[in-house]
Amino acid sequence: MTALKQGDPTTLKRLYGRSHGKPLRARQQALVDNLLPQIAVPADGPVTAERLFGRDCPLHFEIGFGGGEHLAYRADLLPDHGFIGAEPFLNGVAQALTHIEERKLANVRLHMGDALEVLRRVPDGALSMIYLLHPDPWPKARHSKRRMMNDGPVKLFAAKLKPGGELRFGTDHPVYLRHALMVMQRHTGLFEWLVEAPGDWQVRPSGWPETRYETKARTVYGHEVWYFRWKRI
Repeated sequence: MTALKQGDPTTLKRLYGRSHGKPLRARQQALVDNLLPQIAVPADGPVTAERLFGRDCPLHFEIGFGGGEHLAYRADLLPDHGFIGAEPFLNGVAQALTHIEERKLANVRLHMGDALEVLRRVPDGALSMIYLLHPDPWPKARHSKRRMMNDGPVKLFAAKLKPGGELRFGTDHPVYLRHALMVMQRHTGLFEWLVEAPGDWQVRPSGWPETRYETKARTVYGHEVWYFRWKRI
């Protein structure tokens, strides 16, 4: 997750936390060495569907994809759409590459590093969907500026989504839940909360798979999980 500079909350300051964990298995390392360079987002220049996939298609962007389960599921579900995933954690990238290889997904591109750096290079109005699922909650008040759900990134999400495009956010952390709702309440001119009845945000929407992280949060730690959808006005 990125920390954000005062004054321009979409400007990268530095990445916090680990970038890698336990050593990769031989197969994972081979995928990082061989497959990742083939499907990596270019290091500079515009990030467009035409450049990444050679065609115009609906474009999705997942911020912090963890082990890539959700990203792979959505890409498999929508083979005519293009998917971009950004994740700074090497082990997560390696897991995502395993899913991509096993499912033979040709419609996914990955970036190992800061999501906002890539997102800034996407043309305004180009994205159909942005996913921010279970981001690091940075629960201490003094770290709240590090949360991805803040005014600057939310304005960036709005700029990159096309009218009618969707922002999906999921969390099992009550502090982050309250913070995110407070932030989004300040941007009702940009986003419409897609909710019809009380408790809708406690039910996983169709096409939103339960990841291993969610299962563990629910069954091991007894956490509630909350699901939010906002439409770009």
